Amino acid sequence: MDPAPTRVAIRPATPDDAAAIAAIYRPYVERGVVSFETEAPDATVIAQRMASSGGLYPWLVATEGEGGAVLGYAYASAFRDRPAYRFTIETTVYLETGTQGRGNGRQLYDALIDTVRAQGFTHAIGVIALPNDHSIRLHESVGFKRAGFFREAGYKDGRWIDVGYWHCDLNDATIPPMEPKPFSETGMVWNW
Repeated sequence: MDPAPTRVAIRPATPDDAAAIAAIYRPYVERGVVSFETEAPDATVIAQRMASSGGLYPWLVATEGEGGAVLGYAYASAFRDRPAYRFTIETTVYLETGTQGRGNGRQLYDALIDTVRAQGFTHAIGVIALPNDHSIRLHESVGFKRAGFFREAGYKDGRWIDVGYWHCDLNDATIPPMEPKPFSETGMVWNW
């Protein structure tokens, strides 16, 4: 008889999680085309990326129970750097190799989407190197819809990679728009 699965906890990431996040991300950079980075960032770079959001964008981790090992992470970042884009975010989720298919990605993404929605962002964009049926299913399970396709947009590992864009409506695009609240103000919101 298989042991009962460990309860997964979702919480805001801290700088202490940077090494675990870097370790989870490394295989995606070094052994595939899911990430377009060519050199895996270390814990220091991850911590700098987390800090560079200035408290605006959330970084979340899934752990084995309360205080357990980090199983995955999700975060939001600026979609583009021009001021008019500040209401739209790009979202990202990565899981420790071998933990896919257990619902951890869905829980992380649900918490991230609930959080950025509460912050007042209007749209989320997911960028997926193709083909990647698993990531497409995950994005669509939390409300993303296919929005666009770029043929041979990236070159890595000796081949050209297509990229798809998925879009999720978070809040109404009102006129005038409300400025998004910082994550440091709202904290994590999870309507699960």
